[in-house]
Amino acid sequence: MIFEKQAFEGVYLIQPNVHKDNRGYFFESFRHSVFFKNLNKEFVQDNEAFSEDANVLRGLHYQIADEQCKLIHVVTGRIKDVIVDIRKDSPSFGKSLSFNLDSKNHHMLFVPEGFAHGYLVLEEKTLVMYKCTSYYNPKKEYGIKWDDPDINIDWGIVSPVMSDKDSNLPFLKNQSNLPL
Repeated sequence: MIFEKQAFEGVYLIQPNVHKDNRGYFFESFRHSVFFKNLNKEFVQDNEAFSEDANVLRGLHYQIADEQCKLIHVVTGRIKDVIVDIRKDSPSFGKSLSFNLDSKNHHMLFVPEGFAHGYLVLEEKTLVMYKCTSYYNPKKEYGIKWDDPDINIDWGIVSPVMSDKDSNLPFLKNQSNLPL
């Protein structure tokens, strides 16, 4: 398994060893000892999100106090995964990175604390699974509006399908709840 450092500190694109043959493929998607050695993190919760249609946008979400690291993996389908650095003292504060994750390349994304996370579904019937280092706490969940002009993420879409909650998130400059 290759843990490839990305432009933002603590972010990794992970490439598993995929074994393919005429029957399909096999790969080890998680081994505690390997992930702990490379990331020094313990995962405590698995989440799964299925999108029936393309153009579903989920995010940009984060937690404070019970901050979560996330390990994102696309089981079926394809997504554009986006992270935004919201660490106030970071030189990359307010900047974003995007990654194309799909069920063909099997790459995984590790997102550390201090980042807002979201993704756009690019294919029908997409299943995303992710591990978290802290339990979900709705009282500590916050977010940033997907089309924040200061962050200027190129989602490649004008009118995504979104929840009411995500549609009404504040811009980063108006968010008073950011990690320390």
